[in-house]
Amino acid sequence: MIAIRHGAERGHANHGWLDTYHTFSFADYHDPRHMGFSVLRVINEDVVAPGQGFPTHPHRDMEIITWILEGALEHQDSLGTGSVIRPGEVQRMSAGSGIRHSEFNPSPAEAVHLLQIWILPNQQGVTPSYEQTRFDDAELADRLRLVASPDGQDGSVTIHQNARVYAARLQDGEVTHTLGSGRRAWVQVARGELTLNGQILTAGDGAAVQQETILRLTGNGGSELLLFDLP
Repeated sequence: MIAIRHGAERGHANHGWLDTYHTFSFADYHDPRHMGFSVLRVINEDVVAPGQGFPTHPHRDMEIITWILEGALEHQDSLGTGSVIRPGEVQRMSAGSGIRHSEFNPSPAEAVHLLQIWILPNQQGVTPSYEQTRFDDAELADRLRLVASPDGQDGSVTIHQNARVYAARLQDGEVTHTLGSGRRAWVQVARGELTLNGQILTAGDGAAVQQETILRLTGNGGSELLLFDLP
């Protein structure tokens, strides 16, 4: 069973400096029908204006993953981490017992376009930590590249949850993913258009997948996606 969450149906807010879409309930957007999926709690698609950003704010007990589509995002946190995240890089911040951070667009001219994901952890109060990894273009081209996992497999960042996150940039080829018994999946289209088991998804669309064994993803002229394999 595949249930499509069309991008146009998401929560939306334009604050001038921030244009944001919420796949699930977040901040002032509340929809009891869309509170998350499995342990996936937040998928926000953000465009942050040049020279703008999120001032220092706290988080607790959440696995936060950031995926950049265009531009760059500067990160600083209470662990002393300072970094800039760019396309092809994945950032993981385990908020655990408590962390404070800021996110800022350092460019004076270019907006930054990103997806920020929150995953509920399977442990409370873990020691906060940060990790960032880059994947070459070839690793993402026409294949599902593991970018986050509970065990750091294949160079992915490590999360405190039995979930695996894959990224792919598809042209016109097909990739497949097999779900284990009792597993679910969420597919989020970041750019372009693709076909999932015969159903067309476009940028901003998401799909909740249950009671399916094989996921067949076909690029329709170029697309970028994240796939979440979930308990």
